[in-house]
Amino acid sequence: MTKREKAMALFKEGYNCSQAVLGAFAEELGFDMDTAMRLSSSFGGGMGRMREVCGAVSGMFMAAGVLFGYSDPRDNSAKQEHYRRIQELAEKFKERNKYIVCRQLLGLEGQDSSPVPSDRTREYYKKRPCAELVGDAAEIFEEYIRSAEN
Repeated sequence: MTKREKAMALFKEGYNCSQAVLGAFAEELGFDMDTAMRLSSSFGGGMGRMREVCGAVSGMFMAAGVLFGYSDPRDNSAKQEHYRRIQELAEKFKERNKYIVCRQLLGLEGQDSSPVPSDRTREYYKKRPCAELVGDAAEIFEEYIRSAEN
């Protein structure tokens, strides 16, 4: 199963976008699934359903931080390199989807910021591109990992 397929399957099980992406990489990150799900739970719906940065993008960024991030706050070189990496991943996502902001991706500018999650019905999956967005983020990061290994 590809990371794209794994992330999409997790989303369709009911996990939020961020959980689906981070969960797809949990094993490689050294996380048990419960830890990955809890860590990423706040970022669904564009950060607590506020429709800010897409949860799929946030999940991808969290995974990038675990695998490639820095920990020394004085290491400006490592910080700069990591921010460059994050901007590159964001750009790749925008190349496919135009935006990285949830409300723009969903066409919800100025509406629907209720904390109540939408029911996951057939209609929900038909009208929301979230499963594909989750798949895109996981695929982009999987490709990034492969290119970083070479």
